[in-house]
Amino acid sequence: MRDILPALGRWYAARAPFALATVVSVSRSAPRDPGAAMAVGPDDEVVGSVSGGCVEGAVFELAQEVMASGDARLATFGYSDEDAFAVGLTCGGEISVLVRPVTPATDPAFGAVAASVAAGEPVTVATVVDGPAPRGATLAVWPGAVTGTLGTPGLDVAVTADARGELAVGATGTRHYGAHGERREDAVAVFLHSFAPPPRMLVFGAIDYAAAVARIGAFLGYRVTVCDARPVFATPKRFPDAVEVVVDWPHRYLRGTDTDARTVICVLTHDPKFDVPLLEEALRRPAAYIGAMGSRRTHDQRRERLLDAGLTEAELARLRSPVGLDLGARTPEEVAVSVAAEIISLRWGGTGMPLAATGGAIHAVRSA
Repeated sequence: MRDILPALGRWYAARAPFALATVVSVSRSAPRDPGAAMAVGPDDEVVGSVSGGCVEGAVFELAQEVMASGDARLATFGYSDEDAFAVGLTCGGEISVLVRPVTPATDPAFGAVAASVAAGEPVTVATVVDGPAPRGATLAVWPGAVTGTLGTPGLDVAVTADARGELAVGATGTRHYGAHGERREDAVAVFLHSFAPPPRMLVFGAIDYAAAVARIGAFLGYRVTVCDARPVFATPKRFPDAVEVVVDWPHRYLRGTDTDARTVICVLTHDPKFDVPLLEEALRRPAAYIGAMGSRRTHDQRRERLLDAGLTEAELARLRSPVGLDLGARTPEEVAVSVAAEIISLRWGGTGMPLAATGGAIHAVRSA
């Protein structure tokens, strides 16, 4: 979708109607992931791809029908179709494609979404795929704004909350709701397409606890990097869940790495020669979470060394140490759960208390 947005933006600005086909679900060995897109515009110009060539002809014909009728259509292609050998996927997989018309009248937020994506600003587009809601209706969700509607206020509220959650981790996929946003029903299928790269998790210290933290970080949708200065420990075999394993002095690697307000930094080295220069660098740069492992005694000693290094109390206040919530965790896997719980709590403003001991709404309502 990112690749074809410049062309779509030009068509949209010229008020030229086009049909947008988006892969909303896949199964087995489908060639493209959800979010892959193809569009048919003025003079039957085609941009993008939904399958790498297997079903583009059929999608093109469907797009022409959608532009003529003005109604969104959902189609599934694969060996389960009776005409599989005509338009099926040669890889044996199956894809569902939503094709919807796009004009300033049907999708007034499209121009703003395209501009945000071009500028690198995070935005999620929620689109009704199926169910008792207007198929093809869209809701554009930014961290601080919402435009559009999916048909009912309750559905808009539920989807907005989920869209922001998906946006926080750069995730794309289909969610199911009741007609009015009920979360325990599956009448309405909504495709949430997030335009944001996955946030990074930087794990320093190639120990067993780091392997567990990397595993749960990947599960939560982070792009995980493990870094350690010791090549005998920092190996891809020991950290299969990390996107990359780096052998370098932690502070030197961090100094040459970009971080942003979504980046998570976990310092698990608990060795002063690594910890102090690393945290001195980490606490002076953007990050959503900076946690350091160690006992309370280690924390106190580390804090004194950081003060001696020139850090201020305000900078030290960002440090979550000892790392994690108090769950009584002992094994590496349990500690990883406590770290993940603290990261999630900090991201969404949770108390970290049992829900049974709290009152009011479970999910705080965030203004648009």
